[in-house]
Amino acid sequence: MAPTIPETMDAWVVDRPGPVSRHPLHSARLPVPEPVGRELLVRIEACAVCRTDLHLAEGDLLPRRPRTVPGHEAVGRVAAWGPHARPREEGERVGIAWLRGTCGRCRYCARGAENLCPSSLYTGWDADGGYAEYAVVDDRYAYRLPLDADPVALAPLLCAGIIGYRALERAEPPDGARVGIYGFGASAHLAAQVALAKGATVHVVTRSARARRLAAELGCASASPPAEGPPELLDSAVLFAPAGELVPKALESLDRGGTLAVAGIHLSDVPALNYQGHLFQERTLRSVTANTRADGRAFLDFAVAHGIRVETERYPLSRADAALEALAAGSVNGAAVLVPGEG
Repeated sequence: MAPTIPETMDAWVVDRPGPVSRHPLHSARLPVPEPVGRELLVRIEACAVCRTDLHLAEGDLLPRRPRTVPGHEAVGRVAAWGPHARPREEGERVGIAWLRGTCGRCRYCARGAENLCPSSLYTGWDADGGYAEYAVVDDRYAYRLPLDADPVALAPLLCAGIIGYRALERAEPPDGARVGIYGFGASAHLAAQVALAKGATVHVVTRSARARRLAAELGCASASPPAEGPPELLDSAVLFAPAGELVPKALESLDRGGTLAVAGIHLSDVPALNYQGHLFQERTLRSVTANTRADGRAFLDFAVAHGIRVETERYPLSRADAALEALAAGSVNGAAVLVPGEG
């Protein structure tokens, strides 16, 4: 017999954005949302904590609505659905990711670049997300997930994994590439494994000694602090750390014709670049904006096929504020994941 859906739920909301030391994330008791149209109501099993959630809480991303529930890497079971949703099996496992909706009609959507849709909507920014016991998602933007997998391990794949995959694609590594990864958190440790699985030599640059140890465990060729940088020139690089001062350093590490992709939604100011030293000889600097559903499906298939390892630290939903503070302090190894119902 299916569990009864309660009227209210535990959740967290961003009240007044500011430094995490001022506790911008507040616990709340909210009504359980009712699915309408093509929406699915999902009982959350796990939700990973993303740096974008931190940007929203601290005000680097301006809130688009008051008291938004963050979280866009949520895994859960379908509990109910709206009248126009595709029929589902109750208890089916789905993933709720960052991209929540697009117009489907603009020139970007028409050419397969729905991530650039001017009308795009995002989970945990335009609508409530997964820092809660329940959430809703349009069934067209939900990813079907295996029932026999650990939801805590699945959750980081839905943003950290997908964005890392797209960022690596944007860096265009050639066959046998020398790939640089700058910053080594939730997204980077997954992207590094994708690059390794494709035969790349991976060099990691991160200030965290703990992250450098993880990089070595995963098979990366080197892991150095920013002051040292990679031991050889790179064909491709991805900047995951939201530190603009690393852009010139990463560009200096590129070989001729190399590409640097900046993966974050927010980046501190980039220092002045020198054309001769940073861009000449056909070096390329490019950004990464969200993802398409095709990216999501491709990465999730790749992750299953190649056994991508997900390093996680579990937090009960009741300690979401502590998880966000740990992320801000750089003390999370891999990805922090919130689990409703745990102590």
